[in-house]
Amino acid sequence: MARTFFVGGNWKCNGTSDDVKKIVGVLNGAEVPPEDVVEVVVSPPYVFLPLVKSLLRSDFGVAAQNCWVRKGGAFTGEISVEMLVNLNIPWVILGHSERRLLLNESNEFVGDKVAYALSQGLKVIACVGETLEQRESGSTMAVVAAQTKAIAERVLNWDNIVLAYEPVWAIGTGKVATPAQAQEVHTELRKWLHENTGPEVAASVRIIYGGSVNGKNCKELAAQPDVDGFLVGGASLKPEFIDIIASSTVKNNN
Repeated sequence: MARTFFVGGNWKCNGTSDDVKKIVGVLNGAEVPPEDVVEVVVSPPYVFLPLVKSLLRSDFGVAAQNCWVRKGGAFTGEISVEMLVNLNIPWVILGHSERRLLLNESNEFVGDKVAYALSQGLKVIACVGETLEQRESGSTMAVVAAQTKAIAERVLNWDNIVLAYEPVWAIGTGKVATPAQAQEVHTELRKWLHENTGPEVAASVRIIYGGSVNGKNCKELAAQPDVDGFLVGGASLKPEFIDIIASSTVKNNN
């Protein structure tokens, strides 16, 4: 089955309301391929979610950057899944390497979050990826498989999951996995899904790449058969994000 190209923009901890309005203005005025060619989702900081939701064109989705692992309550500073549902935010990013590394979120914790978010009706961009040390020691696939396994053990239906492979060593560093490196891990991930969740899931789940994607390298990356899109960091705050969205047409030309 054909997998619709997916481009997510993770704005991380950046911006003011004025900045957000400018970014949304650029997105709203952009000519991009239709929704059957590419699905676009942007992820502003929590405080700007309602603003972005109210201003952004209707064919682009909105995602939160994280959520709490279960129903709300006495969890100071956390945002519950139920709150996101209440705001009509359809997507959430979970397991981003910055949360795994800086906030010590374990594979199991991320898996629990993914399962709970899905159970409440959210769609999830679930992130996996290895550090430079892990890549150099040859344990890339072991690490990525363990991260994916923690999700697979808790989830039966993958219809509302996009899997984002983000090599930690390529995030915000300017280093990018070569198209061959990205394709290699995406192929192995799809093979793992085939063996552990079944051929239908493996064929249908979108596996997107994240890690210093920009307007210059996106087309070559997009041309890889198992790269189904991107999760974009810094470049999603810039006009070149439009070029990255447009790279989705590479799939149609193959």
